[in-house]
Amino acid sequence: MRQEQDFLGPKTIPPDAYWGVHTARAVENFPITGHTVAQMPELIRAFAFVKKAAAHANHQLGALTQQQTEAISRACDDLIAGQLHDQFVTDVIQGGAGTSTNMNANEVIANRALEHLGLDKGRYDVIHPNDHVNASQSTNDTYPTAVKMATWFGIQTLLASLAQLRGAFEAKAREFAPVLKIGRTQLQDAVPMTLGQEFEAFASMVQDDERRLRESAYLMCEINMGGTAIGTGINAPVGYVDVVTPKLAELSGVPVKAAGNLIAATSDTGAFVDISGVLKRIAAKLSKISNDLRLLSSGPQAGVCDIRLPARQAGSSIMPGKVNPVIPEVMNQVCFEVIGNDAAITMSAEAGQLQLNAFEPLIAWALHKSLRHLSQACHTLQVNCVEGIVANHDLLGQRIAASVTLVTALNPLIGYEKAASIAKAAIATGKPIAQIAEDLGIMSQGEMAKLLVAERLTQCGALTTAS
Repeated sequence: MRQEQDFLGPKTIPPDAYWGVHTARAVENFPITGHTVAQMPELIRAFAFVKKAAAHANHQLGALTQQQTEAISRACDDLIAGQLHDQFVTDVIQGGAGTSTNMNANEVIANRALEHLGLDKGRYDVIHPNDHVNASQSTNDTYPTAVKMATWFGIQTLLASLAQLRGAFEAKAREFAPVLKIGRTQLQDAVPMTLGQEFEAFASMVQDDERRLRESAYLMCEINMGGTAIGTGINAPVGYVDVVTPKLAELSGVPVKAAGNLIAATSDTGAFVDISGVLKRIAAKLSKISNDLRLLSSGPQAGVCDIRLPARQAGSSIMPGKVNPVIPEVMNQVCFEVIGNDAAITMSAEAGQLQLNAFEPLIAWALHKSLRHLSQACHTLQVNCVEGIVANHDLLGQRIAASVTLVTALNPLIGYEKAASIAKAAIATGKPIAQIAEDLGIMSQGEMAKLLVAERLTQCGALTTAS
């Protein structure tokens, strides 16, 4: 064991721990969720980029030696590569505006840097967590900067998952392009369309979400690095902001830039509310698509059953052979969670006071969950559901042949009144509309057959032109 001390007194630290006294106190103080920062790898990577950029800026401005800078940089590279993430043991929800996470990062990086120098952990006279790793910084600029960068990383992952899901819908749209079906409004039969058009609409909805998310991602690039405690830059060397921000962009690949007003950027968490709103929008639309897939596949004998979803698992412990739409169901649940997270993020942003928001840890955790879970849910919807959907060709064909909704397409040719008379007779007798039209002397069954084809039924104005 090793002894470390802060101004509250001494603390015994396990010898193999890279964290120190400040982290130990945080572990005692915040036994809240059972989830540690180790479960937020994007945030750890972001902190490593922040600390590495700060070390380079401090060296350039004379605040760190070459040896300290190189050792700190090597330690940060280890974190970026995924090492030592298990050493981030503080709870994701914590008091102190993220101070515990920042201290955890400082201690892990300091002790790893000392190890690279061949020194024992705790030799803080050589590399100190606060004096060196945290030089020219405060939790109040490093934590929000790291959260924004972690959110940027998470957004890129979600964008990739959305693009793959869109591709799956587009592939199905092409496959189902010639398949006629009945479109529905308010759960009632409406007018003909193709199954391909229905899936093309799903793809378009996802593409629109991609566009909105990509645009909003750049809100995460305006940072307050160099503002230190409240945005005034106290304890940072002159010119630090102009050095550290470009260095951070260079090292991380994230196009960060300094906020125009560092005091405002330190206290204002509105950008997180905005990005959470976009995620809520995505969730609402993906949940709607999942609802549609469940409805369209309902049955398989007594439901809509336009399509069949791939069978993924047994659906009941009591009803043999029952298969449930479990993949759309899990997407629904993730979407509900994201909408709830948005409420938590909104309240956390509203609760900030004066020059700081103390509730950014909850914002960070909620955003992490929303991004990670949406990404994973999109992937499973794509792979375990959409790619295996098949059309119920026989049933769709029967419904089209017998559907009175086809008369809507005849309005431009024969007028509303004649079309209505065909519909009324078809409903009353159960006969096909082509036979009813012939019986009423409106047109022959052959003429009707030429009109009621997919290309004309599903293209606006085509019937009028054909007449």
